[in-house]
Amino acid sequence: MAKFELKLPKMGESVAEATITSWLKEVGETIEADEAVLEIATDKVDSEVPSEVDGVLIEKLFEADAVVQVGQTIAIIETEGGDEAETSKASEPAVEVTPEPVAVAEKAVAEAKETVAPITNDGDRFYSPLVKNIAKQEGITQAELDTVPGTGKDGRVTKNDILSYIENRGSAPKGATSPATAPAQADTPKPSSKPSTPVVASGDDEVIEMTRMGKLIAKHMVDSVQTSAHVQSFIEADVTNIWNWRNKHKDSFKKREGENLTFTPIFMEAVAKALRDFPMMNISVQGESIVKKKHINLGMAAALPDGNLIVPVIKDADQLNLLGMAKKVNDLATRARQGQLNPDDIQGGTYTVTNVGTFGSIMGTPIINQPQVGILALGAIRKVPAVIETPEGDFIGIRYRMFLSHSYDHRVVNGALGGQFVKAVKDYLEAWDMDREI
Repeated sequence: MAKFELKLPKMGESVAEATITSWLKEVGETIEADEAVLEIATDKVDSEVPSEVDGVLIEKLFEADAVVQVGQTIAIIETEGGDEAETSKASEPAVEVTPEPVAVAEKAVAEAKETVAPITNDGDRFYSPLVKNIAKQEGITQAELDTVPGTGKDGRVTKNDILSYIENRGSAPKGATSPATAPAQADTPKPSSKPSTPVVASGDDEVIEMTRMGKLIAKHMVDSVQTSAHVQSFIEADVTNIWNWRNKHKDSFKKREGENLTFTPIFMEAVAKALRDFPMMNISVQGESIVKKKHINLGMAAALPDGNLIVPVIKDADQLNLLGMAKKVNDLATRARQGQLNPDDIQGGTYTVTNVGTFGSIMGTPIINQPQVGILALGAIRKVPAVIETPEGDFIGIRYRMFLSHSYDHRVVNGALGGQFVKAVKDYLEAWDMDREI
């Protein structure tokens, strides 16, 4: 038997430590290579630490809520093999694959060294040391590895995924893209990297390292602009009835439910109805195909105390009544501010709504939350003079109005559909029933 030291992996240039949130394995349990052993949290982003080897967990060196430094040993795994302790070598996993991939894995594992691998985890995907070592031995670049489909949790590339990729790669030269992934890459080509304009900091300037979450958001935004053809449609809605209705019911709602009645659930209900009317806004693009989503899962952009944004998701939003929507909105918003969202709370969104009016903006041009094809920005509600049409004639009155800004992917959503959708949201808001109960 041999003992393997599971260490806290490097998770980005600015991340030096992480908090253990929970152990997924207990002492005495069997662990397979690439299987998650524990969950950690860094900068409000949850992730898992997988095992590099097959074996049995025999010791946990830290308990939940402990803060661990990058590179520290966090657990001991007993493996079959020699008597010497291992820190960076993984034992050969017992997986039935063809002889050639097994040989590749054996060679990669045998030559694994405790050095920084050329494949990094600074992007959206986490790669285990075993996967990185196999990629290194096969000459697979970071860009190529990013195209390998992952079957693990959150799309993670597992050992079997990369072995299967290598097997299907055939005689293609190292670094080339496999036929299975070439079409997708061709549909969303990555532009060649251009040197950025150097920024010279003077002695009085303060240089602030971006947080890991900030880096992820920045990459997500740039990738979205490079992927989708962004187009915007704007429309103004009269929400006077909604304003007055909320003022009428907010105190009784607070007393009865113990929660605030905000405008957000009202807007979310209108968006869910409009998505039901225009299901081709509730889609994603996959290569040259369109994936029409069965469920309407609304993302709700929420600001965090550190200034970053997170998008919790209201699942099956069209199935909720207004009370249920209000409860869900308040719950997700509260847990987002407290950093208590679960991984499932921020996954599976099919359309996103962001409230730029919270910060006083009357309109905005939001960036699409990939892989969705649309996002709606809600502007600030303003009390303005407006023309009111009546059977007796037109007159000027004071009304509460707001702008709705709809960004959509012009690859698959034309101007007619994009405009009709946001017009439907406006119509639902303006047709609000003042006698409605909640």
